[in-house]
Amino acid sequence: MIPALPEAVIRTQVPVPLRFPDGYATTVLVTTFRGLVDGREHLALACGSPTALPLVRPHSECLTGDVFGSQRCDCGPQLREAVERITLAGGYLLYLRQEGRGIGLYDKLDAYALQDTGLDTYEANVALGHAPDERDYTVAAQMLRALGVSTLALLSNNPDKAAQLEQLGVTVAARVPTAVHLSDANASYLSTKARNGHHGLASNHRSGGVSPSRAEAG
Repeated sequence: MIPALPEAVIRTQVPVPLRFPDGYATTVLVTTFRGLVDGREHLALACGSPTALPLVRPHSECLTGDVFGSQRCDCGPQLREAVERITLAGGYLLYLRQEGRGIGLYDKLDAYALQDTGLDTYEANVALGHAPDERDYTVAAQMLRALGVSTLALLSNNPDKAAQLEQLGVTVAARVPTAVHLSDANASYLSTKARNGHHGLASNHRSGGVSPSRAEAG
């Protein structure tokens, strides 16, 4: 049974020009909302011209990767890839304030410290008293409904995103994999996501020939 979602409404829409460190530039329409169930300031970025079957990526906030370019995860490269691909196809990037798979920034950094002692990214979250992944995509479903999106193509390697959205009444008509952004620093992190989180990581690597590292991200 699909749960009844509280209604969220559009609060503000404003065009924002973006430019990434590699020079890629585009302009997106940023939407803010009222009525999101967790009260956080999540954003929807309309990239290109959204179609009847928009390409959508729910992207969880990662300050270290998205802003500072941390190599311990693949979040920054995935964000950069998603903006360009969604701009070409037409759709939305949902920027969700769920740092560290939902455990928060400070605990994510504590998890980094535990990972440096030998735990993997999921084990570190559990050692801190959290679930391995605490992300909830209810707000993503609310945002999509407010934008008039009921059916989409999902840009993600994470099967849990598709499963949660379907349970919340969003039809995932297609799953589109992202590239695998592999480096020396995140190889073990990516293999752990594939093993424990069942992420599909079969697409071509951006770099290869690395040996697994114990440096893992949240």
